[in-house]
Order: sequence, then structure tokens, then C-alpha cells
Amino acid sequence: MSTHETASHEDAGVTKFGQRELGWLAAVTLVGIVAARFIDGSIPVLLAAVVAAMVPRKHGWDVRAPLAIITGLLAFFVIRAWPVSSEDIDAAATVAPESPHLLSWLIGLPIAGAVAILFLPRQSPHLLRGVTMCVMFATIALSIPLLNVTMGRGFHFNQDVPWLASLGIRYHVAIDGITLWLVMLTVFLQPVAAWVSFGSIQTRVKDWCFALLLLEGAMIGAFLSLDLFLFYVFWEVMLIPMYVMIGVWGGTNRIKSAIKFFLYTFFGSVLMLVAILYLAYTYARVSPGKLPSFDFFELSRLELPMHVQMWLFAAFALSFFIKVPMWPVHTWLPDAHTEAPTGGSIILAAVMLKMGTYGYLRFCMGLFPEASGSQAATLAGVAVLGGIVYGALCAWKQDDVKRLIAYSSVAHLGYVMLGIFAATPSSLEGAVLQMVNHGISTGALFLLFGVLYDRRHTRQAEDFGGLAKPMPVYATLFIVATLASIGLPATNGFIGEFMVITGTFVSNKLGHVNGIQAVGAAIGVILGALYMLSVVQKMFFGPITKKENEHLEDINGREMIAVAPLILMIFIIGLFPNIFLSRMKGAVARVEESFSSRLEANAAPVYYTGPIRLLPRASDTTPLPADLGGVADAVIDHGASK
Repeated sequence: MSTHETASHEDAGVTKFGQRELGWLAAVTLVGIVAARFIDGSIPVLLAAVVAAMVPRKHGWDVRAPLAIITGLLAFFVIRAWPVSSEDIDAAATVAPESPHLLSWLIGLPIAGAVAILFLPRQSPHLLRGVTMCVMFATIALSIPLLNVTMGRGFHFNQDVPWLASLGIRYHVAIDGITLWLVMLTVFLQPVAAWVSFGSIQTRVKDWCFALLLLEGAMIGAFLSLDLFLFYVFWEVMLIPMYVMIGVWGGTNRIKSAIKFFLYTFFGSVLMLVAILYLAYTYARVSPGKLPSFDFFELSRLELPMHVQMWLFAAFALSFFIKVPMWPVHTWLPDAHTEAPTGGSIILAAVMLKMGTYGYLRFCMGLFPEASGSQAATLAGVAVLGGIVYGALCAWKQDDVKRLIAYSSVAHLGYVMLGIFAATPSSLEGAVLQMVNHGISTGALFLLFGVLYDRRHTRQAEDFGGLAKPMPVYATLFIVATLASIGLPATNGFIGEFMVITGTFVSNKLGHVNGIQAVGAAIGVILGALYMLSVVQKMFFGPITKKENEHLEDINGREMIAVAPLILMIFIIGLFPNIFLSRMKGAVARVEESFSSRLEANAAPVYYTGPIRLLPRASDTTPLPADLGGVADAVIDHGASK
């Protein structure tokens, strides 16, 4: 047998071996997780850990042990997070303790870690990386108690204390079933992005670690803030580390892309700040004590004339649409993703873009329900045509793989915004779940393509071809992430898109075009399969057309450890979505009922025209602190009034 034939035979054996072992890992892990519902939880956890430790055999225990730990922990998460009965919910609600300082620790620990990084020697990159990972893992550990509390309609772990009392600014943080999964997504993905970036970021490691930790603290703070001034502070702080990530460690056109990203986002932020200040000033004019307030629940009591609402809504919405991004303010995103390092692209796509979708759901619909409802049908059309369809067509025509994934984000986030605009319980739950799904699947795609870019230093799809032969395990993982991105059943992308489309079809907020918009969203699923499967065919199958690709190293141990939790989560969410939906259901119902009741009270075409007045405080908000006279405040349950 010739040397060439021997090598080909070995390659075929490696391909078969890698695919077989990955198949056994998936099958046995899923059987173990399902069995956990009926038998002692320790057995499937141990089984999943043992299987993970056996894959791949060519690596030592420095790879097998982390894979075993990751798989075991995720299996344990499924067991502990399994939905419980209503009786168990009532029992848990009476005994589960809630620390009023836990959320502050979640925000403060990464920021304190970033400050600590500044005092460590720049000449010790291993120490810097180690401290960064320890802080991120400690943040994950701090977030675990959030999963032990049964999330209903209300908010939990509330902390509301004066900050700048003379200006009505308070430090108010709390969490509900919507922000729970966004916070968990942040703490879950940050160490993944950091771990994979440590293989490619070799210069200015101290600055990189500082930026990672500061960004994590700011993103968590933005999700948890219920004081609009505090939210704005974290919103702006996020810009700084991401701007530095793109501008310092990015590609050839990094400066242009970083400036474009900053200017777009900052422009929207300034408009939002003006609107926030107007709301606080208006509240001071109409409140009995003549005190300003930036508290979300207090400002949501303002009943504003429609023409005032529209201006304020436009300022908030534009800021959030830029961050999503939605057409036509989306052009900064492909440039930012193309030039950003792999770790930066993962964080930007997986978490930062959700600030726009979450911000619209929480603040635009909560503060300006009539304005949001009046524009829902038009904005849903923009989400379908300018987001889902346009994003998919742009992705289809891209030769640059990173730009293709970036435009796919425009399309996928179009589903999220469509679900929010439709404002049915099903579409809102699907939108929140799709925020998490997009973070997992698109984060995995950016991570995996970063692996290939580190080897070939090209982003053009035509420079690859036949990569399944030299990189069989890598090809398998990329195809799994691709199938999740296009929404294949049993993967995480399917259930979110399905709920959004069905919720849109039955929505009464979109007028007579709801059916057309649901059909447009369904067409987007087909287009998504078209462009993603086309690039997979071009990159991984057929003959090897470039000599540089003949002997590429398959995914190594460090890279496999980074991508393993994302691949496992693709199947966990796809097969057990009710773990996530059950915890957000109450919060979504609260938002939908409050939104619908305001629309019914001021139905189109006759909207409220003034004067500005203060509505009673809803019963399912966080308690009003004693220093603001909470016990004397009038209460009405907007959900019940529906």
C-alpha cells in the first residue's frame, strides 16, 4: 500500500472514529438526561461524565476531565431545573431565601475583578488569564441561587436604595423570568469567549482581560437595572470595552469599524437620555411630593398624551433598534463582526445585541404601550422584510463567512422583534427563548469559524473546500451549529422560531396583516436553510481545492472544551425547552396583560390626549421602599383589570 493510500485510509478511519464517538456521546448523554426524570439523578450525571471523559481518546485527561465536568454539570442542570408541579412551586416560594445583595454581587464581582487586573503585572499573562477565568467562574457560582427561586409573575432579589437622592436617582436592581435567562446567558458565555480568545490574543493580554470583565459586569448591570438612570450608565459603559476590543485587536479596518460602532450606538443613546430626563422631569411635575424619579415602575405610571408618547417612544426605540440592529440602522454590525476578534464577535452577537431586544420589550412596551401598539403592525413589517428576508438575502450573497454569519444575526433577531411586536403570550415567550437560542447557536458559529481563521487567516468561503476530510470532528460540530441556526427540529432554534411564527399568526396587535407577516417569517426559515447549507457545502464537501487545506489540524483540545458547552446546550434547549419556558411564563404573562390592558383602555383610533396624570401602582411590581411612602401608595392590578 502506498503512502498516499495509507494516509487516505487513516483519514477515513479518523473521520469514522470521530463521528462514531460523537454520536455515542450525544445518544448516551440524552438517554441519561431523560432517565434523570425517573431515577436517581446521580446515575445519569455520572454516566454523562464518563462518556464525555472517553471522547476523544487521542487527548489526555487535561481535555477529557474538563469535558466530563462540563457534560456532568449540564446534565445536573437539566435535572435540577426540570419543571415542577404547582404544589411544589407554592412550597418553594415559601421557603426559598432571597438575598437582597446577590444581584449587586453579580454586577460587582466582574467589575471588581477588572479593577484587580489593573494591579497585576503585565508581564504575567498566565496569571492574568487565570485570574480572569476564576472571576468568571465565581460569577457563575454566584448566579446559581437564581435558579433555585421559582420565577412567577413578579420580581425577585429586589434591592432598591437611594443613590443620588436629591436627583431622584436610586440603585434599583431586580430580576424576573425574562431577565433570568439573559443574565444566565451572559455568565455562561463570557468564560467561553474568554477561553477561546486566549488562544489567539497574545498581545496586550492585561488590557484584554480588563475589557472582558468590565464588559461582563456592565451587561449584567444593564439587564438587572430598574432605575433608568442606572440602566443608562451601564448601557454606556458597555460601549467602552467593546470599542476597545474591536479597535485594538480587530482586523485590517478595525479603526473604521470601531468608530462606526461607537457613533451609531452613542447617537441612539443620547436621544434615549433626553427622553429619560424628560420623563423624570414630568414625573416631578405630577407626583404629589414633587420629587423626580427614574424608577421604571414609577415612570410606567405616567399616562401621557399620544403625541408626547410618540416622541419619547421614537427616542427609546431608535436607540434599541440600533443595538438590535434593525434595518436601516444595521450597517454597523457586519463591519463590527468582520473586524472584531473571535471573542469579541461571540460576546457582541450572543449578548450585546440582546440589549436592544430586551430594552424594547421592557422599556418601550412598558413606558409607552399606546405608542408601541399603534406602530406594531408597521414595525412587524420592517422586522419581516428588512430583518428576516433582507438579512437572509444579504447573507446568501456573502463570500466572507464572518459577514454571512453577521447578516444571519440580522435575520434571526428579526424573529425576536417580530415576536415582541406581535405581543401574544406565545410570541413573547418565543422571542425571549430565541434571544437565548441566537446567543448559543450564533456564538458557536463565530467560535468555530474563529478556529478555522486561526489556521488559514482568510474569511473567504472559496478558499476552503473538502474540509471534512482533514477536519472531521470540526466539520461535525460546525454542521450541528448550522442546523441549530436554521431551526432543525430537536435543536434550540426550532422551538423559538415556531412559537414566534404561530404567535404572530394569531396576534390581534398586527391588524389584518398578521397572516402575511407569519408567512413571510416562514419563508425566512427556508432562506436561512438556503444560505447556511450552501456555505457548508462549499466549505466542507467536494474535493480539496487548496493545498493549504490538505493537512489542516482538526479541532484541538482547548477549542473543543470551549465549544462543547454550546453544542450540548443546542440539544438541551431543543429537546427540553419547557425548562426555560416554565420560568419565563409568569413574567411574560405580566408584560402581555399590562400592555394589552393599556391598549384596551385607550383603544385606537381615539387615544388619550391629556392631561398628563399618574396612574395607581400595579400590584405585581417590586415593593416601593418605605422612604418613598410605599405603604400609602394606591395599588391596582393591571392584569386583573383586563
